[in-house]
Amino acid sequence: MSRTHFLTLFFLGLIVPVLIAQFQPAPGYLDSDYYFAGGVQLAMGKGFTEPYLWNYLDGSTSLPHPSHGYWQPLASIVAALGMWLTGKTTYASGRLFFFLIAALVPPVTAALAFTFSKRRDLAFTSGLLAVFCVYNAPFLGVTDNFGLFMLFGGLYFLTVTRLIEDPTRARNWLLLGVFSGLLTLSRSDGLLWLGVTFLFVLSSANLKPSTFNIKPSTSNLTLTTRNAFLSFLGFLLIMSPWYWRNFNMYGSMMSPGSSLALWLNDYDQTFTYPPALLNAQSFFALGWREILADRLWAFGVNLQSGFAAHGGIILFPFIIAGIFYYWKDARVKLGSLAWLILLFVMSFVFPFAGARGAFFHAGAALQPLWWTLAPLGLEAILFSLQYRKIGNSKNRVVFRGMLVMVTIILTVYVVNLRLFVLGWGEGESKYPAVEQFLVQQGIQPTDIVIVRNPPGYYLETGRSALPIPYGGADVILQVARQFGADYLVYESLGHDPTQKKEHLLYLGEVNGAFIYQIEQ
Repeated sequence: MSRTHFLTLFFLGLIVPVLIAQFQPAPGYLDSDYYFAGGVQLAMGKGFTEPYLWNYLDGSTSLPHPSHGYWQPLASIVAALGMWLTGKTTYASGRLFFFLIAALVPPVTAALAFTFSKRRDLAFTSGLLAVFCVYNAPFLGVTDNFGLFMLFGGLYFLTVTRLIEDPTRARNWLLLGVFSGLLTLSRSDGLLWLGVTFLFVLSSANLKPSTFNIKPSTSNLTLTTRNAFLSFLGFLLIMSPWYWRNFNMYGSMMSPGSSLALWLNDYDQTFTYPPALLNAQSFFALGWREILADRLWAFGVNLQSGFAAHGGIILFPFIIAGIFYYWKDARVKLGSLAWLILLFVMSFVFPFAGARGAFFHAGAALQPLWWTLAPLGLEAILFSLQYRKIGNSKNRVVFRGMLVMVTIILTVYVVNLRLFVLGWGEGESKYPAVEQFLVQQGIQPTDIVIVRNPPGYYLETGRSALPIPYGGADVILQVARQFGADYLVYESLGHDPTQKKEHLLYLGEVNGAFIYQIEQ
């Protein structure tokens, strides 16, 4: 690969998300709202604190409270870097480094692809698939983890490539742990990559190019132990400051909220208050039949996500072909194993989060490998058809071009669907009007509202906010008393504001949002 190829892919990878960004004036959904709001707090010098909650699972009982008790902080840190650079806390500033990260993904993908085939044409095709990335395209330039996971995932597999070539290089084992740590600092499920790394370490004792053997030789136990230690050290270099902060804040290294997600029987229980209601007893009370049914449902949803989102629809059969034809390659086995582990965890351990998008998010780390394998799979299929005069060299170029063109068309379709047909955003644009209505009703600057999207409400209005808790009006009143909340903003098409609710005084409706004053 030449410098020209890499620069071309870099600028294409920059131009596409920047163009899409022109139609994304706001973060657009809760995850992106949350990470951007965390970046605003950091840029304003308020540290890892939040004047809002997005769920109650971290055990907070007042506002402001420690931030990132459920999600990890790296996306907020990256957002803050852009704000520190420009001196502004605007969304445009918060996105600057996300554009840069998105631009780096295609050349990193091409570099990985070149290590497989040593062919510039196939590697460049893989880079183009990373530019026009179908379902991922609307999310690459927003304040979320998609670009981070793709970049670190691609660099992870490039490091694995170097270790296959020379398993004795200590610094590469350290680097593999660093990328595992960066993935974990981006998302809680990134911790799975530390486990994948240890599996790769176990294989390293008998590692040869294009092989993957799980059973190490006892004669190489010392080398295996050294590699495991270096990988874990690299992981700790990234994660130990955050674990230390968690330990000082919560008394445990892990974020307290994410562990409670084990006991969910419904996604809406993510907003359970008090969080102690989520426990093993409440989980098993549902019954094994329902527990299994939920997990099989999530498994089916995640398989569809694997086909459409991870496989990019048109690329899926060629990715499978690439896996089949390159199965002896250690990276293909490692990537396939990582995907299967993610599928299991997001279907059977955290089924509701997985089916609601966590599997889609987490799988982004493997996208550079899939974009690498798709052109290789197509090439292998066409090569096998040579004797039918279908797979000659001229036709291969045509078929690769068609694959890229169809991917571009699908990307345009998905972007149009997500931004214009469905509309970008989840109702946050109505919050300024809601706030203006509340000001007219006499709301005070320190009053707190309970609303569907608290980070979004804070970004739009600067007001502290809490999420609507799971469990109905009685739980809303408990939350209001604990946190001193004064108003409820209820967004529901099926809501009946004429139904009398004790301690909830109906004030009016603004753009489909029904507003109550909470009488305590």
